[in-house]
Amino acid sequence: MNIFLYSPLGFAFADAAEPWQFGFQDPATPVMQGLINLHHDIFAFMVFILLFVVWMLARTVQKFHHTNNKVASKIIHGTEIEIAWTSIPTIILMIIAVPSFALLYCTDELVDPSVTIKAVGHQWYWSYEYSDYSNDDSGGIDFTSYMIPEDELELGQLRLLEVDNRVVLPIQTHIRVIITSADVLHSWAVPSLGVKCDAVPGRLNQTNIFLKREGVFYGQCSELCGANHGFMPIVVEGVPLKQYIDWIAEMSI
Repeated sequence: MNIFLYSPLGFAFADAAEPWQFGFQDPATPVMQGLINLHHDIFAFMVFILLFVVWMLARTVQKFHHTNNKVASKIIHGTEIEIAWTSIPTIILMIIAVPSFALLYCTDELVDPSVTIKAVGHQWYWSYEYSDYSNDDSGGIDFTSYMIPEDELELGQLRLLEVDNRVVLPIQTHIRVIITSADVLHSWAVPSLGVKCDAVPGRLNQTNIFLKREGVFYGQCSELCGANHGFMPIVVEGVPLKQYIDWIAEMSI
């Protein structure tokens, strides 16, 4: 869901959960759009199957009630119906499998990323490295990202979701995110981006992001990691390429 917030790089829409929200947050990547479409397709199958099963149960109770059948039926086998209730669910699962496998492939496929960042989970904050911009004098751009305490929030900022340093990424650009942990299991998850990747100590996991629009996208650690698990949010800000270059130049100084 979009919330209009002020950003240091300009005005932007903020994608975060809202009170009493039942649906998904607005998608900002093709992967998230695919996840929403797959959910809606599967939900349509589920509703149809649920209505059909309820109808069958109601008809069974009606037809086989003792007032309608004084003598119990002696039918113990039905080849046709057994073939039907085996083959139809199989066909439905195959129909669901085709788009789900295609989406799974899209989530794992990396398309020659132009930007690579590394996210490292700590107890209890995130640190980020932009190693693409390293040179002889510098190891690249790196910073920590801590949650802003409630008593330091400014007007319009979101409780338990704001951080002091956001991850700034360009839109319409293929991005690779390498995720790991410095201590225990964490999980780097941003719903609007369709990303949820475990941060495992001693292991590098990777995922891809292609932002379709500008915005501020909020996420949280999604793997129980200790007492302050709920206090290590993630904030990704999608900006036009020119603003991203200006930000990189400012951070490199």
